[in-house]
Amino acid sequence: MIDYRIDRGSGVPAYVQIIEQTERALRMGTLQVGDKLPTAREVVAATAINPNTVLRAYRDMEQAGLVELRRGLGTFVTRSLGRPGAGDDSPLRREATDWVARARAAGLERADVLALVTAVLDAYDNEHDRSAPGDRDRKREDA
Repeated sequence: MIDYRIDRGSGVPAYVQIIEQTERALRMGTLQVGDKLPTAREVVAATAINPNTVLRAYRDMEQAGLVELRRGLGTFVTRSLGRPGAGDDSPLRREATDWVARARAAGLERADVLALVTAVLDAYDNEHDRSAPGDRDRKREDA
């Protein structure tokens, strides 16, 4: 099961944080197809957010085809977002963990690490967007 953490100071709406944390868990394999999400009541108790906020996140995820709400039973994962090489046991994960440890040892805070990774991803994507038109079309389909 997933434990949601809401960062009130982030400026990101709580329902978006729930969706992003669920998507991250689906990508990392922490959540699998068939797993049950915590009830809205459980999320409210753990995070002190409004129940309607949780329900909005769950409805948005249902509309996106990630979960299914089953009356009286709960909310269940219906689709994985995991990709090969993204799991906890992958070499890429180990390399990323080592890199983050080095970045933290160099004094970078979480926001610095995220900014650096985002900048590198943006530069990489911009550089590779100049490639063949068919490649750009495939990237859009993957998104």
